[in-house]
Amino acid sequence: MKVAKFGGSSVASAEQFRKVARIVQSDEERRMIVVSAPGKRHKEDIKVTDLLIQLGEAVINGEAYETIIEAIAARYADIANGLELYAAEMLEQLKADLRQKIATYSSSHDRLMDALKASGEDHNARLMAFYLRSLGLDAHYVSPREAGIFVTDEPGNAQILQESYEKLKQLRNRSGILVIPGFFGYSLTGHIVTFPRGGSDITGSIVAAGVGADVYENFTDVDSIYCVNPTLVNHPRQLKEITYREMRELSYSGFSVFHDEALEPVYKAGIPVCVKNTNNPDAPGTWIVAKRDHGNEPVAGIASDTGFCSINVSKYLMNREIGFGRKLLGILEDEGISYEHAPSGIDNMSVILRANQLEGEKEQRIIDRIQTELQVDDIHIEYGLALIMVVGEGMERAIGVAAKATAAFAKEKINIEMINQGSSEVSMMFGVKEEAVNRAVRALYEAYFAPAYAQKE
Repeated sequence: MKVAKFGGSSVASAEQFRKVARIVQSDEERRMIVVSAPGKRHKEDIKVTDLLIQLGEAVINGEAYETIIEAIAARYADIANGLELYAAEMLEQLKADLRQKIATYSSSHDRLMDALKASGEDHNARLMAFYLRSLGLDAHYVSPREAGIFVTDEPGNAQILQESYEKLKQLRNRSGILVIPGFFGYSLTGHIVTFPRGGSDITGSIVAAGVGADVYENFTDVDSIYCVNPTLVNHPRQLKEITYREMRELSYSGFSVFHDEALEPVYKAGIPVCVKNTNNPDAPGTWIVAKRDHGNEPVAGIASDTGFCSINVSKYLMNREIGFGRKLLGILEDEGISYEHAPSGIDNMSVILRANQLEGEKEQRIIDRIQTELQVDDIHIEYGLALIMVVGEGMERAIGVAAKATAAFAKEKINIEMINQGSSEVSMMFGVKEEAVNRAVRALYEAYFAPAYAQKE
């Protein structure tokens, strides 16, 4: 049995719905279907989820919102009309549902946004099941509550509850094709709660683990996962296989193909994942597995992200001061700040974090607290930092991987602000200035994957 998840671009239009139907019909093992909300039909288009966010903001700000409801309904009407479906009743139910959610949650902004955002996937799953039935398939819409997807009660940041997996297992006994909306579950108190943005991947993974699927297929709009961002390098190498750990590192570091929290359920259940293209379903795709043959290529991929800063602290004889690192990180914890990395020397320590966490008065307050409570010799914050991750489980058994990177940076005259490598040696992290990050990624790609590369204009 396979669980197949279709992303927003895969269900954005009537034409895409037809492709999904053909994919489902081509393999009777595809019995569980998870869908996103309709994505963009073209570059200038707007995603349904973004329309729903606009709706929520209009309600919260006391602005007129009926035109936004009509625009949302028009997106589904466009799909239904293109499929030659008579869906007038379904569209009226959609508008009534949005108005009911607004009336129910108007006094709780977090609840309202969660309920509205979730409706994008919910109504798309209903429409997909309706369309599959029109083709003569035994298809059924299954709500997350009925499926048993119960989550923590944290609006916008739901986490699956372990008791959900026993409930999900019962879906195996259902007949036909089950169409489940992604992105949200229900709290034990009955509230709709969404996963982080992009969380339909998480739903698909949870369902696959819960039903004990043989394969979890994640359909998107690319033939495979590439070893580097294809907007930076012409015709980058496609990955046939990658491990869970490698994919997790790359997703966290900026890869947008797969949500970085989505691997945990299938990883724990040992279920292989295949990333495939809805527009080219015969392409083999990329398999995400527990182990792979690294061969002569220790590096699996290169990812980068911007928007970081570094809090740099110096104090003579820091290494002899018991608890210094704990106290420093404790100050950040008190201020509600999470950090990414904390490289250190004998007399200095840096903490890398997302720069947007230091907005407003928080930056000066943190500087003052570190200066006063830790009596440091020097403290300064460096902005405009980008992080580049070189990932590959084969690196721990390969010689000269770091040397290739530093040589590539030197050749391009790129200054390395920071280097950090975890004890597992699955990844190496380099910090560079944001303005140099794209050149740095291309230099690394040339060093690890290609004797020559072509820069995209």
